[in-house]
Order: sequence, then structure tokens, then C-alpha cells
Amino acid sequence: MENKVSTLLFDLGGVILNLNYQHTIEAFMAIGNTDFESLYSQANQDAIFDRFETGEISPVDFRNHLRNALKDESLSDEVINDAWNKMLLDLPSERIDLLKKLKSKYRLLLFSNTNAIHLKKFQEIIETQHGNAELLESIFDATYYSHILGERKPNTKAFKKILEIENLNPAEVIFFDDSIQHIEGATGAGIKARHVFDRDIIECCNDLL
Repeated sequence: MENKVSTLLFDLGGVILNLNYQHTIEAFMAIGNTDFESLYSQANQDAIFDRFETGEISPVDFRNHLRNALKDESLSDEVINDAWNKMLLDLPSERIDLLKKLKSKYRLLLFSNTNAIHLKKFQEIIETQHGNAELLESIFDATYYSHILGERKPNTKAFKKILEIENLNPAEVIFFDDSIQHIEGATGAGIKARHVFDRDIIECCNDLL
């Protein structure tokens, strides 16, 4: 007998919040740093980004590393933050409506690979767009940000940590993410998963409403 789904676990960027990694690559290129794409992309990234996303290093350390890696000590904190945040776009109202509908039937959790700079920025975006910087916290039963959790996707250990904290049976959880390596990490922990790739999250959840 198949386990009943009790909990939906959502990625943030590329699933709930619109993203465009190319915008950040282009922003760094615009300030004269043509090597940034070799350091960072959706599918692959330098170890410094992983360390930033697990809270091992601070925003100060992260910016200093970028200045060194890009061989440009003149880059200000503001210029780096602005370029780094360019990938963060908008949070469509229809996705908020979807989450609110799902909340009446399931426990909702959020798990995002993110960092202190991005967290501050997307809260500003949500505040501007929806009038509430903590809108996600008001909808989700719990929000897990990798730099606070100390673990990041696609590590199966990260998913198991959330399952343990929430006291969840993995067979009762569905995970939604736009990166296939993260889907594989979740299934490695026994979680059901749906790859939000060429479909919008709303279409991916139609059968759950």
C-alpha cells in the first residue's frame, strides 16, 4: 500500500522565485570580469560558493575571495552584492496562491541553497512586491536555508537532516526542484521527487490540489 503524501518540500529559486543565473554572469562581465562564468553556473560552481551556501564563510570573506579570484581589488561591496543579486527576479502572485491552496491539505516546507546576501535581497524583493518580507515564513510551516542549516543540496545528508528535524517519513514527502542533481539527492534519502524543468510549479502540482 502506497504511503499517503503528508508533506511537500519546495526549492525556492527556479521553482517559487524566478531566477536567471545568466543575469549575474552578465553583470560581472559588464564590470570587466569575463572569468566569472568559469567560477559559477547553475550546474557547477567553485567550492567557495558551496562554503558560502553552508555558512562556513561570511559575506565579507565571500566578497574578498571574489576580488581575489577575479583579480580586481577595486570592486566595492555594493558592486559585488548588486552583481551577485542580479539573478534574483520576482515571485509571481499565482505561485503564492498555489501555496496557500496546498497549505490547506499538506504540511509545506522550504529548502533553499542560498546565502546571507541572497536571503536579504529576496526578502527585499518580496517586501516590495507583496508587502511582507516574511511572506514565505507565514506560508511555509518551516523554512530551511542552507547557510543556516549548515547543509546544502544535493547532499543526501541535508535531506536526512530535515527529515529528522521534522520527524517525517520520507515516503510521505514530495520534493520539487529545478536541478536534477538535487532531485537525485532527495531520492537518495527516500523522498519522492518531481523535477520542475520545462513545466511551471503550478502544473507540477495540479494533481495535488
